[in-house]
Amino acid sequence: MTDILPELKDLPTTCLSDAMDGMNNMDSAIKPLQDDYRIAGRAFTVKMPAGDNLMVLKGIREAKPGDVLVIDAKGDTYRAIAGDFVVGMAKTLGIQAIVVDGVIRDIVGIRQLDYPVFSRGTTVAAGGKLGMGEVNVPISCGGVSVHPGDIIVGDADGVLVIPQSKEAEVVQSAKEKLKKDEERENRISGDRQATLDYLDSMLSKLKA
Repeated sequence: MTDILPELKDLPTTCLSDAMDGMNNMDSAIKPLQDDYRIAGRAFTVKMPAGDNLMVLKGIREAKPGDVLVIDAKGDTYRAIAGDFVVGMAKTLGIQAIVVDGVIRDIVGIRQLDYPVFSRGTTVAAGGKLGMGEVNVPISCGGVSVHPGDIIVGDADGVLVIPQSKEAEVVQSAKEKLKKDEERENRISGDRQATLDYLDSMLSKLKA
C-alpha cells in the first residue's frame, strides 16, 4: 500500500478540516506547546482513567517509530499524563508526537526537548500509577473517535483525525481546496477592485 503520509507534508489542518466538513477536529483547547510544531502520523492509542498514567508508559513501549501517541485522559486538567522525563523517552524511541486530551507538566523541560506535544495545557500534579486502561483500542480524544492507524494531523491551528477508510479521498479533496485558495489569493490579494468584486459576489448570497 502506498504511504500517503508524505502527501500531508504541506497540507494545513484548515484545508483538511474543510475536506471533512469540520467533522473530525479535536477540541480547540488541544494545542501545540509551540506554534511551529507540525505532525502527520498514524495513531497509536492509549485509553486511561483520569489521573493515572502507567498505561502511557505501555503505549510508549509498544508504539512504533513514527507513530503519534494519542491519549484519552478524559479531559482531566488536574493531573499530568507525563513530564519531561516520560516525554524524553517517547522522543528517544522515535515516537513522532504526543496528543492528549489532558495536560502535561515540566513544560520548560519539554520545550527544551523540542518535541511536539499537543495538550490542553500544563499542571503541577503528577499522575498516579494504578495501571488501569488499554492501548491500541478505539478511543475518544478531544470529542473525536480515533482508531489505531487513523492519521493524526496537527499544527498551530489544532489537531484533526483522518479515518483510514477515507484518507485518500480526504487528501485529494484537501489538495484541491488548497489550490483553489491559493488561486483566489493570487487573484484578489492587493487588488482593490478584485477585492470589492469578490465581496460583492459573496454578499449577493444574503437574503434581501
